[in-house]
Amino acid sequence: MKIERLSNYDDNSIIAADLVIVGGGPAGLTIAAQCAGTGRKVLVVESGLERESPEHSALNEVENVGQPMSEAQYRKRVAFHSPQAGFWSQEVQPFGVRCRALGGSTHAWAGKSAPFGAIDFKLRSWVPNSGWPVEREQIDSYLLRAMDVLNLSPKEPLGRFEEEGLHSFYWQFARSRVDRLDVMRFGNEFMARRPDNTHILLDASVTHVGLSPDGSRFSHLNVASMEGKRARVEARLCVLAASGIENARLLLASNDVYSNGIGNHHDVVGRYLMDHAGARIGSIPAEQVAMLAKLFGFFGVHHNGRAHMFMHGLALTPEMQEREELLNAAIYFVTARAPDDPWSALKQLLRRRSTNVGRDLLSVVAGSGLIAKGIGMKVLSDNRTPKVFKDLVINTAIRLSPNVVANEFQDQGVPHKLIGLGIDAISEQIPNPDSRISLSSRKDRFGVPLAKVDWRINDVERRTLLRIAELSRAALVSAGLPAPTLENWALERRPQDLVIIDMAHTLGTTRMSADAKTGVVDQNCRVHGLPNLYVAGGSVFPTSGHANPTLMILAFAIRLADHLNSQLARN
Repeated sequence: MKIERLSNYDDNSIIAADLVIVGGGPAGLTIAAQCAGTGRKVLVVESGLERESPEHSALNEVENVGQPMSEAQYRKRVAFHSPQAGFWSQEVQPFGVRCRALGGSTHAWAGKSAPFGAIDFKLRSWVPNSGWPVEREQIDSYLLRAMDVLNLSPKEPLGRFEEEGLHSFYWQFARSRVDRLDVMRFGNEFMARRPDNTHILLDASVTHVGLSPDGSRFSHLNVASMEGKRARVEARLCVLAASGIENARLLLASNDVYSNGIGNHHDVVGRYLMDHAGARIGSIPAEQVAMLAKLFGFFGVHHNGRAHMFMHGLALTPEMQEREELLNAAIYFVTARAPDDPWSALKQLLRRRSTNVGRDLLSVVAGSGLIAKGIGMKVLSDNRTPKVFKDLVINTAIRLSPNVVANEFQDQGVPHKLIGLGIDAISEQIPNPDSRISLSSRKDRFGVPLAKVDWRINDVERRTLLRIAELSRAALVSAGLPAPTLENWALERRPQDLVIIDMAHTLGTTRMSADAKTGVVDQNCRVHGLPNLYVAGGSVFPTSGHANPTLMILAFAIRLADHLNSQLARN
């Protein structure tokens, strides 16, 4: 494997490859790894570097003309996204979370993974524009391979709950093979494996996707570095795997042959923008947590000598969805930190952002035991600690106390003072053609129009969140478990008061369809009408399900890689 920067090339160089992949995120790197064994040259073009930088992160700027738009949404976005995404800002990314570096979105994710269900693929009479051109069963083998890539277990704990139209649903966490105390970061994992025949070109932002003069096939990419170096990349096959926003933006902005952009003869590119609608629906006080944590906490499963963590929640059954014409949705339980949490106080003091220094100092002193424990976890995560010892400690801990281990992973080895459990819900969105990405009149430093985002939140998502809140309370009470205290908006049945933000799951903007009039790519992820241009990632999803999308993104990326390998083998 070779890693280079565009700035090291001569200006106006021509770079050749058999397959070029735009974007070094989980989809792009997975396709590259799966295609590396063909003996053909695979080139990954990544806009950023090995790590994020302020300069490259500025290229993520979008213009937002839809949701989120209220001050409450802005505050919630900052609280939700800032802790995970170090170079993200509300000002630059008023919608979405993109990480412009090798590894893409995995620089900011929590590793949470789950498959879509069969109902997500079906045409549902109560969900407009639903239905995929493939069946869930056709993806099963690719899901198994994606689970292996993500270091996940194909086995999961048995279902433990079914009441009031809700049933057990499990997420698990993609653990790094490189850093035993971290979730999987695709840049680190890819560089550790270093697959043959793969070239990585960093600091190479795509400014144009070129077609042949007659518009019948992909021809080349124009790329530019931050220092102004330009080059042309020529390849037999091209895959756009640059995110739900960037895939649509590049197709729309490459309008020299077709004035509406590539693949946009029927004005579909950029439409059907979806994310997930999420909300806090209720809480459980600290004195009642133990009983619920035992049922809905974390579970360790051993598979092929490795320990895997599962998180237990509840999802709407397909029957309930159809009976009440609801979207697919689920709930999960999250720990609530105390206002005087010592690690939060220490962080405020060290960053000189404390609004009450005396109070925060008292919190730090009172919580010195928790801080000492956190220092111990940092020692365990140190690179000088032998991996064999780490594996022994972590696998044993997952077997004996998966809840504790899950907290360590989620909090990056920093224990927090907790006061109870919050109950969060997440719902799919209907595919709405008016929810869309288009082009702004503003341009980036390379002269490419910014993406203009008009994300729509629909009434059916709010109604679904209200009903799952009500059903969850009824189900827990029916099972003899502590009744959660619902949020005021749910108690008063006022879903219009919900503060909903984007969850960094940008989907649907280059949707898959058997008919070019209703989609951008076919069932093989090939752009309609072009034999050698493909799109990968969540932008090809016709519907969004409720599950975090990375596992399903990788399943389709592997499926696409198999198709590309067959295409490369023909010539």
